Amino acid sequence: MNDFLNKAGDFLASYSALLLRSGATCARLEQNVGRMAQTWNLNADITIMPRHVSISIKTETENDHKVFSESTSSPAISFEKICRLSRMSWEVADNGWNVEKAENCFKDISRISPADERWVLFAASCANGAFCRLFGGDMIAASVVFVATFCGYLLKQMMLSRKTDTRIVFIICAFVSSVLACADSLFSIGKTPQVAVATSVLYLVLGIPLLNSFSDMIDRHYICFFSRMTDALILICCLSIGLCAGMWIMNIGMF
Repeated sequence: MNDFLNKAGDFLASYSALLLRSGATCARLEQNVGRMAQTWNLNADITIMPRHVSISIKTETENDHKVFSESTSSPAISFEKICRLSRMSWEVADNGWNVEKAENCFKDISRISPADERWVLFAASCANGAFCRLFGGDMIAASVVFVATFCGYLLKQMMLSRKTDTRIVFIICAFVSSVLACADSLFSIGKTPQVAVATSVLYLVLGIPLLNSFSDMIDRHYICFFSRMTDALILICCLSIGLCAGMWIMNIGMF
């Protein structure tokens, strides 16, 4: 029984860390882990912290009890991993997968490569240009935003690959994108230059951390809520500093 408990506990801790690292909410983590633990006749109590997750595992019929912990640092958002990890938890529950089969599936999921950076760069630039049009910008403004986003996002990828502090990355990328977007106003080549400047940094807005933090608040995971919300607000402040600095350098009125 101890061998089974150790194997199941190590798996659930690794599973929880990867799921949280990929951008899942605390509620989803509790549901998925609880579903699998119940299938294996185990009781799992989960403690979720900003940088690690701990799982207390005990059997339903005996007094065996152990605690397993795993780090959740270096987050890398991956919707594909979240979906496949959630689907795997249902496979365990519905089809009665044992720990070994779940581990093999987990290893395959953990080896999923991130999306091609060149494709992400192009898609993010197109999406931000579309946002400019959505908020009333003309085609010239959308084209300027596309170029500004492309340069800023490329710089972001390069700096993050070199382990640059994320706060510095946000300041510099927002500055570069806003300076490039100001070309619409500086050279009077479009009719909606203010929309171009305003939407040039939208690719840096932290939608997932903000949504996850509110979800954690609703589910009473207050420590994770404060941590995620604080991180998001700090990065939003960094974004604002870079945007304002770019507008000031280019002598573009803020109001």
